[in-house]
Amino acid sequence: MDAATKKQYFADNPPPVVLLEIKPHFEALTEEQKLYAHYLSRASFSGTRIILRQISPESEPIYDFIILLHNQCQGNWKSLASSTGVSDNDLTAFLCYAAQFLGNGGNYKSFGDQKFIPRCSPEVIKALASISSQCASALDKANSTGGGFFDTKDPALMHLGYTELGHMTTYYPDSPNITKDEITAVGDFLEKKNLPLENTRLKKTNDGNFELLIASGIANPPAADRDLGSADDFNLEGNLAGKKLKLVYGDYINEMAKVALNTKKAEQHAANDIQKHLMQEYTKSFGTGSIQAFKESQRWWIKDKGPMVESDIGFVETYRDPHGVRGEWEGFVAMVNQDRTKSFAKLVASAETMIPKLPWTTDFEKDTFLRPDFTSLEVMSFSTSGIPAGINIPNYDDIRQNEGFKNVSLGNVLSAKAPNEPIPFIREEDQALFREYRDPAFEVQVGVHELLGHGTGKLLQETSPGEYNFDVKNPPISPITNKPIDTWYKPGQTWSSVFGAVASGYEECRAECVAMALACDFGVLQIFGAGDGTQDMSGLAGDILYACYLQMARAGILALESWDPKSKKWGQAHSKARFSILQVFLSAGDDFVKLDYSKDDLSDLVVVVDRSKILSHGRPAVEKYLQKLHVFKCTANFKEGADLFEGMTFVDGWWAGKVRNIVMEKKVPRKVFVQANTFVGDDGKVSLKEYEPTLEGIVQSWAERDV
Repeated sequence: MDAATKKQYFADNPPPVVLLEIKPHFEALTEEQKLYAHYLSRASFSGTRIILRQISPESEPIYDFIILLHNQCQGNWKSLASSTGVSDNDLTAFLCYAAQFLGNGGNYKSFGDQKFIPRCSPEVIKALASISSQCASALDKANSTGGGFFDTKDPALMHLGYTELGHMTTYYPDSPNITKDEITAVGDFLEKKNLPLENTRLKKTNDGNFELLIASGIANPPAADRDLGSADDFNLEGNLAGKKLKLVYGDYINEMAKVALNTKKAEQHAANDIQKHLMQEYTKSFGTGSIQAFKESQRWWIKDKGPMVESDIGFVETYRDPHGVRGEWEGFVAMVNQDRTKSFAKLVASAETMIPKLPWTTDFEKDTFLRPDFTSLEVMSFSTSGIPAGINIPNYDDIRQNEGFKNVSLGNVLSAKAPNEPIPFIREEDQALFREYRDPAFEVQVGVHELLGHGTGKLLQETSPGEYNFDVKNPPISPITNKPIDTWYKPGQTWSSVFGAVASGYEECRAECVAMALACDFGVLQIFGAGDGTQDMSGLAGDILYACYLQMARAGILALESWDPKSKKWGQAHSKARFSILQVFLSAGDDFVKLDYSKDDLSDLVVVVDRSKILSHGRPAVEKYLQKLHVFKCTANFKEGADLFEGMTFVDGWWAGKVRNIVMEKKVPRKVFVQANTFVGDDGKVSLKEYEPTLEGIVQSWAERDV
């Protein structure tokens, strides 16, 4: 790999390290609540090695090497460098890599799906490893597994994606020849069996047959606890006729057993019967591999309204699977911020009056809006490859549509800031306003995105043969064509199974568009403490709305960091979504949004939003795009939906060759979070330990987490 290409893969120098402050919220808990939080934290982090293995083959041995080095020098990195002849600059380069690695749960960026490599040479890491034979052996294992620490011979392997395109994925392990069509065919077969795939991986064997690897804490669960009973061998159909599929339990067996043990312990400290049922279903699911038990846990979870300790654990988001159906492990534990929650409660209360303002008729909306629990949380623990700002789960359409869902906004994630952080692509005259109002603007965006973005919409479907959740004899009229709809979901189909790899980015785009549309409603802005509900673009509410649109337009530019010019592939769902919304802004007309620059290399590029045209041009343009995204989703119209979204996210030569270059040159590293640990003492009480927000601090926190 040439030096210029390699440069884009270097680890951040330095990554901004910030503390997730939680101590006051944790100390306010009762002893029982602290124990409940502790065991859920341990359950979440017990899945750390699952995340590592889901990202790349080399991530787990690299993790082991980093932790072993820390333990070997007892956190005295200066002493280690001195005794191994490593310079201060080279040591810092290694620690920058280690911090970013731990913050991303592996060696591919959680926001971009692109591998990052140390800025120091292989000789430096070898010198550090020379401190002991154990470290040297760990380094040999890390370098000989997968793509190792550094760049791969094939640049395509520096990006996550399908193996048939030469990319890296471990969701299809030891299967270099598996194709997208084969993955689809097996998925379609299992869809007919009503077996969701979130906790699975798929392996193609040397004889051309397939194994479905199911995550479970025991290798041979009782038939009564399995989702498909005693059946574990199937003859495939269609293009795979003549091939066999075998169900193999016990994927991640040691980790899943630890998870189940900790949820069992958490049950003993549950605050009520709902939490006890929730823990019981967790334990069953993580022990036996039953997704039906996990879905049952989510039914209990949405009934657990306003708990002091909030948590959810499992194989949840499908962003990293190139096929968009298999979930990455995650788990969070958090405490409720009562003051911040009040605004979100008001937003929930106003939802029924806000939803009719969206650009579709009631035919394309849930029959009844199921008011969710919407809380602002302070995160204590989050085991994941990338901590989000907000969450709307569960992702199961049948539960969301008929039983409900929950929204959470992660307050201490939203407010975490690195000092003196530069803000490229914002005009000098907008810098002060943007710095002052970007946080409240983002809180509005996240709140509406989660509640009224992900929380709206009805999937029109044939729920079982001959049964429909709409009048099939008089189908709804599409607001796009003004004709009756002629597509819908068939029995067993889900949103993700129909839209596949497109689904994640598409849905994030739809939710972001809802946020951009309803942020223009001054009643919404009033809920978040801005204005009195009357339209006033020159007051505080107007400032926050302007910051919302500036933030989204800038995010559309920054998104190009997640687009790979070689594979011409987007690496992150939210980035892809925001780029498309920027295209909507730019095409709204009358210079509503434009990119301003005077230099040929775009080094002075800034985004210009005409504040006076947000309501007259911005909102109508967003709503026109949103209407199409929404109706195509509701009606399972994959072809038109995918064509629309892929067209809006196409990166032409100017964006790829000019804009992306300056984005890469000015990119601001993403934050990595230092999280606290909890420990149970001999007296049975839980103590919490926070760490310094430094490169050394984040490594120490992981070493003492002992996972």
